[in-house]
Amino acid sequence: MTTPVDDGAIDGFREGLHGELLRPGDPDYDETRTIWNGMIDKRPALIARSRGVADVIVAVEFAREQEMVLAVRGAGHNIAGNAVCDDGLMLDLSAMQSVRIDPGAQTARVEPGATLGDFDHEAQAFGLATPTGINSTTGIAGLTLGGGFGWLTRRYGMTVDNLRSVDIVTADGELRHASETENADLFWGIRGGGGNFGVVTSFEFDLHEVGPEILSGPIVYAGEDARDVIRHVRDFNEDAPEEAAVWVVLRKAPPLPFLPEDVHGVGVVLVVTFYAGDMVEGAEVLAPLREYGDPIADAVGPHQYAAFQQAFDPLLTEGSRNYWKSHNFSELSDDAIDTAVEYAADLPSALSEIFFAQLGGAMARVPSDATAYPHRDAEYAMNVHTRWEDPAMDDECIAWSRAFFDAMAPHATGGVYANFISEATGEEDLAYGRNGDRLAEIKAEYDPENLFRLNQNVEPAR
Repeated sequence: MTTPVDDGAIDGFREGLHGELLRPGDPDYDETRTIWNGMIDKRPALIARSRGVADVIVAVEFAREQEMVLAVRGAGHNIAGNAVCDDGLMLDLSAMQSVRIDPGAQTARVEPGATLGDFDHEAQAFGLATPTGINSTTGIAGLTLGGGFGWLTRRYGMTVDNLRSVDIVTADGELRHASETENADLFWGIRGGGGNFGVVTSFEFDLHEVGPEILSGPIVYAGEDARDVIRHVRDFNEDAPEEAAVWVVLRKAPPLPFLPEDVHGVGVVLVVTFYAGDMVEGAEVLAPLREYGDPIADAVGPHQYAAFQQAFDPLLTEGSRNYWKSHNFSELSDDAIDTAVEYAADLPSALSEIFFAQLGGAMARVPSDATAYPHRDAEYAMNVHTRWEDPAMDDECIAWSRAFFDAMAPHATGGVYANFISEATGEEDLAYGRNGDRLAEIKAEYDPENLFRLNQNVEPAR
């Protein structure tokens, strides 16, 4: 890594920006370099706070010319911490938050600093949405570039399946438009290839009629019932319509208002339901879940879609220390379920959880080589949100996560969702699979010197 020592070059860079240029010691420097994962504590030499495309171009050209390490921050939710760097240039896009909805065409134009909450707020004004994630503070840019999935994925596909086009500044400082018909190879690569090919300054999405009210909510069972409950959910999901998405969460019960106080802090299993269709039909479809066993609580009912998109926010607040591990599964075998329940009984912190997200449906009908995202065979994605506050617990929590990851590996596909990777390097093959060779060829064309390497990096083909 090198940093510029020529103050004249830095002064020229500052003059070329519409936004601010921050250095260590400046007001807002520490706030701007702080991102969602509290484990990340890096100090860039410079932070360029972009206010538009011109600022992005100037920053990319400066980083290339000065041979600086370049980190790109959207909303700062990246778990691995690639949104910030030591000694180099951090390009902060968080002020670029515009979301423009065309209700007639049912499309959205979204800038890279926008969060899912920003997107939902604008789109739901017209009863529209596109598949995104489950935490409203997540940035739309990082989510999309890694693939993107959530409650609507079984019905409408992944986020990248609903992406029409992007505007992107590549390593040569050029602004390019990429779509199925223009720079199609680049468009293929950014749909699951992460931030390897440039800085996206605008995303264009297809929208669908959703809400504003949908049927959703959790059913909560005691932890000792987890094995039977998860098996029941698995069997239900095998024949469930694509409008239904049912996820399972293993954790200590949080202090939710619909849970009795004596359950708070006790091991539970949450069956989280969502139905993207007629609510009367949805009630009939979800009935076998709600009629099963002896739940502690049932909070399934009509909810505003935008509000349900924020339902997990209190469990995923910024500032905690986070280390995640993840697997994809083509099925949940009895042995896999038993292993997950065993580890859930010994979570390393009260904030930690294991969840299984149901996939399939529309997502699975897309060929694995149609976009850079390759994991179309995954019926479930597991993520381990290992979260804690005390730095003294780092080794214990990380070791537990890795042990659980290893224990679940025999039951998994060998693929991993890129956005769930905590490691800075070493898991790229798990993320990109057999699409890695084509990604490397596209990387060589658009970023041959690997300027954009702070990501789940694809080395340029030689």
